[in-house]
Parts: sequence; C-alpha cells; structure tokens
Amino acid sequence: MLNKLTAAIQKLSPELRKIIGNIGWLFADRILRMGVGLIVGAWVARYLMPEQFGLFNYAGAFVGLFGAIATLGLDQIVVRDIVRDPACKNETLGTTFAMKIIGGIVTVLVTVGTVFLLNPKEQMTLWLAGIMAGGTIFNAFNTIEFWFQSQVKSKYTVVARNTAFLLTTLLRIALIQMQAPLIAFAWAVLVESLLGAVGLAIAYKAKGHTLLEWGVSWQRAKSLLKESWSLIISSFAIMVYVRIDQIIVGQLAGNEEVGLYSVAARISELWYFIASAIVTSVTPSIVQAREQSETLYYSKLQKLFNLMALITFALAIPMTFLSKPLIVTLFGENYVRASEMLSIYIWSAVFGFFGWAKSIWIIAEGLTTYALITTCCGAVMNIALNFWLIPLYGGNGSAIATVISYAFTDYVMCFIYPPARKLAWVMTKALTFNFFTFKHLW
Repeated sequence: MLNKLTAAIQKLSPELRKIIGNIGWLFADRILRMGVGLIVGAWVARYLMPEQFGLFNYAGAFVGLFGAIATLGLDQIVVRDIVRDPACKNETLGTTFAMKIIGGIVTVLVTVGTVFLLNPKEQMTLWLAGIMAGGTIFNAFNTIEFWFQSQVKSKYTVVARNTAFLLTTLLRIALIQMQAPLIAFAWAVLVESLLGAVGLAIAYKAKGHTLLEWGVSWQRAKSLLKESWSLIISSFAIMVYVRIDQIIVGQLAGNEEVGLYSVAARISELWYFIASAIVTSVTPSIVQAREQSETLYYSKLQKLFNLMALITFALAIPMTFLSKPLIVTLFGENYVRASEMLSIYIWSAVFGFFGWAKSIWIIAEGLTTYALITTCCGAVMNIALNFWLIPLYGGNGSAIATVISYAFTDYVMCFIYPPARKLAWVMTKALTFNFFTFKHLW
C-alpha cells in the first residue's frame, strides 16, 4: 500500500507535490490548533461560565472588528508581488512591516475609543478590549509569513506559530488551575501574539535572512495603499458581518447570550482553517495560470470550488444533527442552548469557504472595488437582519442572519455583477455537484 501511494505521488507534477506538501503542513498546524484549542477553549468556557465567557468574547469582537485596520488588506497583494517580482522582496516586506506597525497602533486606539463610547461605565470591558487589541501590533511580524507563502514553504511558520500556541495553551491551563480572574485570559491573548512574532523572526533568521535587510519605501507604501485601500474597507466590512453579530447580541440580549452564541460561532469557524490552508497553497498556482491561459485559469478555479463544496457539505450535514451532544460533551449543560445556534450557523461555512476561494479571483483580476461593494452590502444586510431577528429569536436569529448575509455576499452578488457571472456559474456547478469523480477535484 505504501509503495502504491509513493508511486502515485511520484506521478504528480512537482508543482502539485509542492502544493500538497504545503497544504499538509498547514493542515497539521490547524488540526493541532483545532484539537487542542477546542478542548482547552471549552475548558476555559466551563471555568468562566456563559456570563464571563460572553463578556470576554464581547470585548474580543471589537478587536476582531477593527483588526482589519492592522492587516491593511495587504496579505495576498504582498504574496502576489513577491511572486511576480522577487528582486523587490526586501523593499516590499520592509514597507509592509512598517505599515502594519502603524496599523496596529491605530487599531488599539480605535478599539479602546469605540468600547469607551458604547460602554463608558464598564471598565472591565475597556481593559479586556485594550489588552487584546495590543496583540495586533505584534501581528506586524506576520509579514514574514508572506515570504514563506510566496515560496510555498509554510512548514517554517507552522513550527513558529505552534510553539507560541502550545506555550500559551499551557499558560491558559495554569490560569484555570490558579483560578485566575477574567482579565488574565486577555493577557494570554497578547502573550500569544508576542511569542508568535518572536517565533517567526527566528524562523526567518534560520533560513538565512534577517529583518535588517528590509527597507522602507514610502513611495512603495503609497503604491500598496493605492491598491489595498478598497481591501481595507472590504476587510472591515467582512469583519462587520463576521463579528458585529456578537456585539449586537451583547447590546440587545446580554453577555450570557453572547457566551452561548460565541460557542456556536467558534465551532463553526474552526473549520475555516481548511479553506485558509488550501487557498494559501494554491494562490501562486492559480495566479500564474491566469498569465498562461483563461481556460486553464478557470479550470483550476472550478476544481478549487468543487473541493470547497465537497468539504463544507461533509461538515455541515452531520454537524446539523450532532450539535447537541457535541456542545453538551465539550461545554456542559450550561451551554446546551448553543446547539440550536450551531445547527444553523454551520451552514454559513458553505459560502464562507466560497468567499475564501473567491478572494484569489478578486486579487488575480484586480477587482478590489467589487470586493469592497459586495462586502459592504453584505455588512449592511447582516446588521439589518441582526437588529430584526435577535429580538425575535435571540442567538438563533443572529445565526440565521449570518447564513443569509454570507450567501448574498459570496454567491448572489456574483450574478448581479456582470464580470463575476462566469465565476457565479463556477460556484453553481460546485454547489450542484457537477463533479462525480475525485479526479475532477484537482
């Protein structure tokens, strides 16, 4: 059996073997995080109970909401530019790093200011949000990861990130054992960002490079911002309809309902590592395919969406029926109502995965303005649906709003915008399972 598997792998093209190997490393990273993170996260949730766990996630939602400012929409643009022009690597990376440092500082200020305006008398919420937002400054070191992605060598970032993750996991367990206060868990979030930054710097140094080689070009910064400004707003809009639900639930239904809803959202979003790993690994290949042939380009996109559809239906169908025993086993009876929310929320993954895959097409086609318009429309729809459905159905209403807004943004809008209609039919073929054999998946 092993010999047959080896022989089959050898028949694959070098490019495909490299992609599969990279996906394997990213899967190993996310599976470890998913397994250990879910167990320890459930332990933290049991310790804090729905009320405090809800407050923690309510504060964290603000950090997630404004985190788009820190990323500056540069991630895939930087990877693309390094692939196209390796000679400008140091200038691109150095400029990106400087921009992300500034973005992180702005994120902290905006997060703290917004929480203060909405909850001026809740000092704990302010401290939780401020501490966790501080981690976005250290996330500037994620710039190193872009270089590894451009080389399809994610194993080095996997080792660095997992070292930080495992250390902070041990810290969270220690905090539970010591019966630490809620704010200590916010500091753990900041520590993980710091350790991750150190790990990435060490991995980059191990490959014979150093951050001192980087240079900052403000002309290059202007060029990057000119292309990414719409992605910044688009990323913010994405985070609005990904995180605003927890904020609105907290404002309309209270911290306990946020605690229940965040459990459903966390389990559903755990699986996004699969989409992230696949998209990260195939982006260089699909971008290069566009330069060669439109037929090859859309053929690869079709195979990617086919794979995304297969994975998400394989997740959503069983999760719909097994949500209650899963929630009770992991989080306890105090969180049993989260099972209903999970059985609804999980279906948003179908369109969430499509959104990840669609991002490659958006970058390759240079249609960042289209991304901005669709995500803003989705964000507005999600906010409106949340305000309508949460008073009626609580957390279940927010889950329904999430599914509808994801479907509208990542699928329906492609039919409305003429240049995206070809991609819409690619998605439709994937949703209707036009493929019948695994050979068509890739």
